[in-house]
Amino acid sequence: MRGWPLIKLLPQTTNFHFVKYARIFGVISLILCAAAIFSTFKPGLTMGIDFRGGATMEVIDPSGKALDLESIRAGMEGLHIGEVGVQEAGRPSLAMVRFQIPQGQEQAAVVNRVKQTVTEAAGEVTFSSPSIVGSKVSGELFQKGLFALAAAIGLMFLYIWFRFEPQFGFGAVAGLLHDVILCFGLIVIMKLEFNLNMVAAVLTVIGYSMNDTVVVFDRLRENLRKYKTMPLREVIDLSINETLSRTIITGLTAVMVLAALAVYGGPALFGFSIVLMFGIIVGTYSSIYVGAPIILLWGVKRGGAADDAKPIKFGMASRP
Repeated sequence: MRGWPLIKLLPQTTNFHFVKYARIFGVISLILCAAAIFSTFKPGLTMGIDFRGGATMEVIDPSGKALDLESIRAGMEGLHIGEVGVQEAGRPSLAMVRFQIPQGQEQAAVVNRVKQTVTEAAGEVTFSSPSIVGSKVSGELFQKGLFALAAAIGLMFLYIWFRFEPQFGFGAVAGLLHDVILCFGLIVIMKLEFNLNMVAAVLTVIGYSMNDTVVVFDRLRENLRKYKTMPLREVIDLSINETLSRTIITGLTAVMVLAALAVYGGPALFGFSIVLMFGIIVGTYSSIYVGAPIILLWGVKRGGAADDAKPIKFGMASRP
């Protein structure tokens, strides 16, 4: 194993001045968030079948032979019925097909056309009863998905509020909103299908981002008690540097696993993996350049004293 641990190339101690560049990265974050918010309205999210309505159906080869998913997908796309999806469901001889029901067309007629097309592409196969998701149900799913995201952010804020101080909570929520907004921007830019898998990916990003933020905040609180006379900006730099190695190792490990999942997981997991990888990267960034600088603006109380409680203009004050 000698020579293997490339992880040893990472310095155990660093002395980067993160706060010094907080204003620059803060402006960049605001611009990116504004662009991401605008993109969710125009051109907007590409809604999946979960949120637009459609049908799902299992395709089974009774002989146990592997299904040709690419041929099935190409045949269904040739029907021009909107977005379609074909993915393996547990074993090579079983697949799940998803398709939309165009407005003005009868459900039974569309289902029969899909069955005929799949049979031509895959041979003699059997089908399960189609499960139809109406527009009303899909609209309710979309609303509940957004509610789940909002509830997760709210609960995280309460957790940080009770564990630390209010300003820590505002810093954490700002970081979470930053990560969620940029994830939505990525979904729009890459034209990824926004479905329940994407909701799960964004919720996972929220959890990861909060975990990374708590690690930084916990070290910051510890150092605030340890260095009571050190300027707040220096305490923040020290805390981030002390947790930087752990953050990089954790994030890099997760990104490597997700990269493999994106390559070998197929179309069904590609978007999920991409959003998670991006969320881990921006979650690490937001812990450093979104959450911590807000604490610097608000100030904190140390040892019952009100020092550092006044807002400080980060990126401008000179270091003592």
